[in-house]
This record gives sequence, C-alpha cells and structure tokens, in this order.
Amino acid sequence: MMDEIHSNAFELTELSEVLGSKNAGALEKAFGYTSVGQFLWHFPRRYVDVGELTPIAELPFDEHVTVVAQVVNVSQRQMHSRRGFIFEVTVSDELASNGQELRMTFFNGYQARTDLQPGTIAMFSGKVGWYQDHLQLSQPDYAILDTASQADPRPIPIYPASAKMPNKKIRDLMGLLMEKFTEEHLPEFLPPKILEQHHYPRRAKAYQDRHSPREIKQAYIARQRFAFEEAFLLQLSLAERSRKLGRQPAIARSQVKDGLADKFESKLPFQLTEDQLEVGAEITADLARDHPMHRLLQGEVGSGKTVVALRAILQVIDAGGQAALLAPTEVLAAQHYSSIRKMLGSLAEPGLFGEGEGTGVALLTGSAKTAQRREALLGIASGETGLIVGTHALLGEHVRFAELGLVVIDEQHRFGVEQRDALRAKGEDAVPHTLVMTATPIPRTVAMTVFGDLDTSTIRKLPAGRARISTHIVPMQLTGYRDRLFSRIREEVTKGHQVYVVCPRISETAAEQGILVATAEDGANQTMSVEAMAELLSSMPSFTGVRLEALHSQLDSYDKQDIMDEFAAGQIDVLVSTTVIEVGVDVHNATLMVIMDAERFGISQLHQLRGRVGRGGLPGTCLLTTWLDADHQSVNRLRTVESTLDGFELAEADLAERKEGNILGVQQSGSQSTLRELSIIKDRVLIESARDDVKELIQSGNWATEHSQLAAVVGSWIDQSTSEFLNKN
Repeated sequence: MMDEIHSNAFELTELSEVLGSKNAGALEKAFGYTSVGQFLWHFPRRYVDVGELTPIAELPFDEHVTVVAQVVNVSQRQMHSRRGFIFEVTVSDELASNGQELRMTFFNGYQARTDLQPGTIAMFSGKVGWYQDHLQLSQPDYAILDTASQADPRPIPIYPASAKMPNKKIRDLMGLLMEKFTEEHLPEFLPPKILEQHHYPRRAKAYQDRHSPREIKQAYIARQRFAFEEAFLLQLSLAERSRKLGRQPAIARSQVKDGLADKFESKLPFQLTEDQLEVGAEITADLARDHPMHRLLQGEVGSGKTVVALRAILQVIDAGGQAALLAPTEVLAAQHYSSIRKMLGSLAEPGLFGEGEGTGVALLTGSAKTAQRREALLGIASGETGLIVGTHALLGEHVRFAELGLVVIDEQHRFGVEQRDALRAKGEDAVPHTLVMTATPIPRTVAMTVFGDLDTSTIRKLPAGRARISTHIVPMQLTGYRDRLFSRIREEVTKGHQVYVVCPRISETAAEQGILVATAEDGANQTMSVEAMAELLSSMPSFTGVRLEALHSQLDSYDKQDIMDEFAAGQIDVLVSTTVIEVGVDVHNATLMVIMDAERFGISQLHQLRGRVGRGGLPGTCLLTTWLDADHQSVNRLRTVESTLDGFELAEADLAERKEGNILGVQQSGSQSTLRELSIIKDRVLIESARDDVKELIQSGNWATEHSQLAAVVGSWIDQSTSEFLNKN
C-alpha cells in the first residue's frame, strides 16, 4: 500500500492507511491527529541517554540522574491533605550488590500504576530527594525497556503523552511509522546550498534523528533543522506577500509645495528631532509611490509619533485624498481628536466656505449622538472632512469615504485583523496607504516574524522637554513606606500637580476591603480596586479638599470623557483609574503615577503606564506598590522596570518572561499556531539567519522556478486561518 502513496502526498496520508484503523483511532482520540504529517511532528520533549546511567549506590543528592532498574515492589496510599493517592515504587539495579534500593513516588499515578509492576525493567530519570530515611525520585520520567532496547544504547525519547497513550505506545507506533518511509516519501525542499551551509540533515534523515537518534547530539541538530525550516518558510511567505502588495495599485500622494503639510510644519512651536525628520522622509517617499505604503511606526511613549503621522495625513489631504485614524478606545480617539485640532489650529477648519485655511477634522465613535454622527458621515462622504478620527464605528457599513487615501492605525495590537482589513477596504478605487503605529516597542524577533512584510520605522530619541521619570518600588507590608506613599500623593497635589493612581480592577467584594490596613500576610494575595482606593483616599483627613475622581470602563462614555476633560483641564487633582489611561492620555501637569499591586501588570504595560507622567517638562515619578516579599519572583519583574527607561530593552525582557504564545496571533486568527518548533525567545539567531537566506534566495532570480518543490510547500504550508492573518495584517 505504501508504494501506492504519491511521494508529495505522504504527509497528508491518513494514519489508518499506515498504522491501521485501531492505532489511528487511538492517536486521534489522544491528540487529534489524523495524518502522517501531524504524527511525525509529535516530537519528543526530551531524551534519556543510557550513557548518563548512575548506579543507585552512587546517586548524588539533589541532582538530576538516570538509572535503569527493576521494579521489586509497589504500594498505594491515599493522600490526607487532599483528594487522590500516592503510588510508590521500589526499584533495584543490577549494581546494588548490597541490597540498596531506590523509591519512586507518583502523585495520582494512574499510568505508573499500570506500567510499573514487579519485574518490569525501566529507565527512570529525575531529581534525587530524601524522604523518611530513603533516597527517592519524585514524579520521575520513565521509559519501559524491553530486551531490544536494553541491547541498543540509543537515547530514549520522552514524548508528550496521555493516560491512554503512554510513552511506550507512542514510541512503538512511531517506530512502526519510521520503518515505512524513505527519502522518496519525504522529499527535501530546502535548497541544497542552504542545507550545506548550515550543516542540516535532509528532511527524511532529520525525522529519523528527531525520533530515534543514535546520540542526543543528532536529535538537537534535527530540531534546529525543523525550527529553521519553519523560520525559513515564514520569512519566504512574508517576503512573497510583501512583493505582491507592492504590485497592488495605489494613488501616489506626492508632497505639495506650500500645502497643508508644509504650513503645519512651519507653525510647530518646536524643532522636530532627527529621528522624526528621518522617519517623516521615509513616509513622504512611500506616499509618493503608486503602490500602497505598508509601514510600521514604533516609538516610545511621548516620542512624537502623532506629529509624524499628522504630517503624513496632511500630505495625503494635499494630494486630494482623505485619511482615517483608527483608535482602540473612545477615550483615546477623543484624545487624538482634541490634540490634533489643537496642533492644527486654523488648519483644522476647511477653507472656501469655512473660516479656516485647511481641512475638516471629525470624530466618530459608537456613542456619538445622532446629529453629530449624521454631520460626521456627511462630511466624510462629501470630502469636506479630510481627517476622520474614530473607533470601531469607522468600520460601519454606512461610513462612505469620498476618496480614502491613508489609513492610520494606532496601537494596532488592540485590533483584530478583520477590523483592520475592513477599514482598508473602504478605499474603493485603489488600495489606501497604511501606517501602523505602536508605543509598545517590538522585540526584533517579533518584528521579523509578525511584521516581516512591513517596512519598519523607529523613533528612539524623545523630543526636548521630556523630563526623566524616576521609578521606585514601594513595599506595602512596611508601615513606613505605606504612610509615605499617601504623603507623596498629597505633596504633589499641594504643589499644584496632578496624580494618577492605577488599580488592577474596578471593584471588590466587601470581604476583601481593608487591604491597606491589613497585615502583609492578609493583604499579600488581595488586589486593590478603583472603588476601594477612591473610597480610602476620600476618607483620609489629609485628603480633605483634594478633588478626586474614579475612571474605569464601566462608566458611561460621556461620563468617561467628561472626567478626562476635567482632568486635562486641571479640575481634578487625583484620578483613580484602571488601565484605561494606559495609552494616549496626555496631561502635562501630571507628575506622579502610583500603580497599586504592580506585580499584576506586565513589564511593557508598566512602562506604558508610567509614560503618562513627565510629559510637560516637569520631572515625573512612578511608584510601583506591592505586598509581595522582596525575594518573590514577581518583584524581580518590578526591579527590571525600576532599573531602566529603555522601552526596547524592557520589551525584550517582557518577551523572555512570558510564555512563548503564538507569534502569528492566535487570538486574532482563531487558530492554533502553525509554528511548532520555532521559538521567538530562543531562536533569535536562527530567525535572522533564515531572513538573510530568504533575501539571498529572492535576489538570485526566479526562485519559484528553480525550486519548484519549495514553491509548492510555501503555497500549502500555512493553514487557511494563518494565511488570512498574514493577508490582512
């Protein structure tokens, strides 16, 4: 039957054709696998090397060891403190001439209870501990050995397993599969030059080495090959998409001399930084081309991205087009609308019949009143409104543009791919240019893998006048620090400045209140809420006369905007809020940011929050409060934020701390990640190497013709939902 399987289709072959319906059914039930390719990619998570064996008599305490031993006794007992049982196994190895034995313990060891019976010989791997005067291994990995495996000293693969599909069963089925394929069944598609350059094995050999290596070194070389394969295919897919985007038609929006863009720049009360000028020149050149710009603009909080984006918007309006600025929240959209109108001045009013010398600027949000919405839609459709700022409301079917030329997406990670695509689709005659902005610095490996098809511009230097922000950790379990925290808030208000107090949640139950007057032990696992913090501050005699308000997502849209307007106008002294103020809120008189239970936030989020202060030339301070002990792991994260203001350095630290996740945005595409071996945390060098190899391949000529097998794989490699993500991102 195997001879009848076409070589290119081997990995798509149903498992039942190769392993039989019973085995195939068991694999599908355990892991959801139905094809040969899916099962082949069920790679071991580690290997146990027979060469690492240690006699029981010589086991070192508190170290990781591997032993081959025979089960001599088993027992089971119920746990007292919780539900479940402990399965205990006593083993002895051939070198234990004096009768020394080793105990193994398995918590709720259902599979171990089935596998490990007296007389069974197995390889055990784990950390040596001490319990009741005996050496023991707790929850060790193990592999059942038969006569053949004892005679062959190959490393034993340890797979992700389940109760009904244990490691030995997986190894047996994988061994059966490996016997049935050859080089012809798994043809190589990576160019020979690349394989030779990196010393990678061919594909069929890599599968053999990954599942059944003669030595562990072979397994890890094979792992590198498969990780590189994924990086290479992704980079090539992104490069091809970028090439196709470059062929799409767009209306060139060349710079108009003495137009709105030049007038705006001449009216600026400050000099643009070198970074802003450089990035502005890149965008100006992009907009002047007859294919759509796809550029990512990243920069620190307060680095001046909005000024650069506004300059690009005016260039498009000068050339007869319109621009849409999409913001993730109504608060941020309103903030953008207000700040843009302020920066433009008379340029924000249309000429001809208007009183100004520029273009109309409108705001459209979901909470807009009927009359306001009707007026905004009319201005957009007629072309009188050159710039429309809004939220998801811009995506509505009733929103019609006269000539959409530029889409600016702020904080792009807040939007799903369908939403971003829907706005671009409103450019009916030609594809609009796209500028994506983010104030969250993107680690290099993420930029290469997720935004590899976008041209990237970075503003690193902050404009003159931005004061340095000092950051300090406040241990709340110490009464003196706790009291000083409230004193600092009051001091800033007395100086005439304003304060943000950010809490991780909106409200709490009655039983949880009183955290700030609780002991450290009582308060350590609780979190402060906006409502409780506002009530606490209002009840303190020292805060008598302080104008205080609470802001969070559950408030009515108009109430939220009123509070933000009052805070921006200096009518509120202390704003107690959730992270709704994380991005975009710009109040120059705010000098102190207090973040309650700061360990509840990620590194990048903490950096974003503290960027809200020190924006008006006044020194800023950020206080990170925590009830955790100084040696707690989460406090180390706070120390990282405390130690540097470099957002790019913090972004790398944030990436290293978080779990791998799905770099293609599983939350947005609704699919599992296509990438299974590639790690954006561990494989930076490999990803950069793959990117360089792809550039060289594309520059060498018509690669698809020269490498037809590779072209076929690229065409089918990415699953449908991931392909949609790349096409719309």
